Amino acid sequence: MSKPELSDFQKRFLLGAGAGQTLYTEKEFSEAMTQAKAEIMAIAIETSKQAVMIERQACAEMVHAAGHTELAEQILNRIPSQRQ
Repeated sequence: MSKPELSDFQKRFLLGAGAGQTLYTEKEFSEAMTQAKAEIMAIAIETSKQAVMIERQACAEMVHAAGHTELAEQILNRIPSQRQ
């Protein structure tokens, strides 16, 4: 599948032409965009892991409050490598 060709306006806008900014090649722009996407994905993955741990902690606290200490520990230790 080939990439769609950018219009002259899109190229000037994306690459900063005419705005008094440093011009970047399409390759440099694509590389920077790839890097930014990778960083966003890494943050999203880490945030999701933290959300799961917060939810697991809350569940364990409710189970513990109901008098099931051993079960609460099992919930917390379900994936030990994620527990910090």
